[in-house]
Amino acid sequence: MTETRAERMRIPLAADVVKATAEQHGVCIRPFTMEVGDQDTGELQYVAVPCGSTVESVCGPCAKKARALRITQCREGWHLVDEPDFTPDEPTADQTALLELRADLFEAHRLAVSAGDLDEADELKEEIAKTDEELRQLGMRGRLPSPDAPAKKTVKRSTKRRQDAPDLPRRKVDKRTVGREFAGKYRPSMFVTLTLDSYGRVR
Repeated sequence: MTETRAERMRIPLAADVVKATAEQHGVCIRPFTMEVGDQDTGELQYVAVPCGSTVESVCGPCAKKARALRITQCREGWHLVDEPDFTPDEPTADQTALLELRADLFEAHRLAVSAGDLDEADELKEEIAKTDEELRQLGMRGRLPSPDAPAKKTVKRSTKRRQDAPDLPRRKVDKRTVGREFAGKYRPSMFVTLTLDSYGRVR
């Protein structure tokens, strides 16, 4: 059965079908791909991340999610009065003991690799991975040196400016997260920009 060109042109494109299906299920229609690496194994994976657009003509599902979030924030009044305390807690005895154990395992792994005992090195590597997992469960954050990957050299980039160039204007930045207070009692949690359909008095 032969189809005419007009009939073929009326068949929806695959991209249009995918877009319609994503909009029907509330999924981002234009996600971007992010490369995620496992710190322990070094394996790389590609994860689709929503675009997060707030413009409905760009991505309807993401814009609707952002609008619903803003409505909830405005209704509940999400804003702080006092600055949050970001001072980290003191390391616990369990954390320091585990870190000392990890240091010993790391040194033993280095000696096993230099001696050519790969079986023992693999066993020590597994023990280091278990210790890292226990440290994360105890609430420690941050990256620890991997027993496999050598320490990467810091890339140094030149930050020198031309001496004849004038200094750029700088505005003093306050180290705070709480918004400013206006008229002695108003502290808005966000600023909203409204686009009017015509000029005239705002009612």
